[in-house]
Amino acid sequence: MGLLELSAWGYVALALILTHITIVSVTVFFHRHQAHRALDLHPAVSHFFRFWLWLTTGMVTREWVAVHRKHHACVETPDDPHSPKIYGIRKVLLEGTELYRVGTADQETVDKYGFGAPDDWIERNLYTAHTKWGISGLLVLLLVLFGPIGLSIWALQMLWIPVWAAGVVNGLGHYWGYRNFECGDASTNICPWGILIGGEELHNNHHAFASSARLSNKWWELDVGWMYIRTFELLGLARVKKLAPRPAYAPGKALVDCETVTAIVTSHLHVMARYAREVVRRVHREELRKAEGPARRMLKHTRRLITREESRLDEHARHRLQGALEHSQALQVVYRFKQELQQLWKERAATQESLLHALQEWCRQAESTGIKALEDFALSLRGYVLQPA
Repeated sequence: MGLLELSAWGYVALALILTHITIVSVTVFFHRHQAHRALDLHPAVSHFFRFWLWLTTGMVTREWVAVHRKHHACVETPDDPHSPKIYGIRKVLLEGTELYRVGTADQETVDKYGFGAPDDWIERNLYTAHTKWGISGLLVLLLVLFGPIGLSIWALQMLWIPVWAAGVVNGLGHYWGYRNFECGDASTNICPWGILIGGEELHNNHHAFASSARLSNKWWELDVGWMYIRTFELLGLARVKKLAPRPAYAPGKALVDCETVTAIVTSHLHVMARYAREVVRRVHREELRKAEGPARRMLKHTRRLITREESRLDEHARHRLQGALEHSQALQVVYRFKQELQQLWKERAATQESLLHALQEWCRQAESTGIKALEDFALSLRGYVLQPA
């Protein structure tokens, strides 16, 4: 027996508390603070997280940051350290930790992407130099305090991050779930309640706005990591630097001007999500109601293809989409206007004046298509303004 004895539920609660602290440390410190610089942390809080992660995971901050940044830079390409598209969902789910180790073993990756991570004396001489001392010390401490049951609590700690973060987030987060935004990768929100993994479940939101300290986007989405960040901020222990842009509207605004262009380009993922809801869904429903026989069957399962980012369509999907568009003139128009609208923020070298002219022309043409949903959407774009500071 150990020095302390708890009830069965006491041991369960202790294990969950310890793993929860680890999850919060990963999402707040490793991910949002170190990898994406979305917030600043008080040195005392930052060092607590470093120490806790050394104790419970043995992971090196610079290595974790490097692998994660490379994932974003090379997402779903052969250089992505842990893409289900490249390695298959089974391998990422079951062997995510091995893929992480392969990534950290590449010194070029660590040097290129691990910049800005802690590099003080204690990092060099303890946390990085002796990664196994922390997890070994935790095992000894739990055995002394709780006896043999301490080994089970320790084992749960060792499995929690590999299973949930390396496996579930990196695997299912690019394979299964719902999407708020059609960004250029397959990221998904696994579920809207980010509790078990501290908000990392909201993976599509994160890939859409990678530098945001808050991962939730809809009012009904819960990001536990953000709750802790706000608490630290209220206590003066953190400062949020970056948040995902949110569209702002001026209902009486009647002209498309330079502010409209800037606001739309800044919030373009929100704009396209609105386009999918208010134009594509509405027109698709109307066309489906009118269609019969083979045309109806062709249209029935293609709404998501119309809204999907074009780079994510394989040959089979392109063929199905083309077949559906051939059966509906209205959907052809809606799809063409979607593509033209997207060009506004893809023209990196365009001047503000040329973008303004392009948006004004897009709105003018959209308003004369005779498609009510598209006309209403084009009129609504005039109301976009920059968010108040």
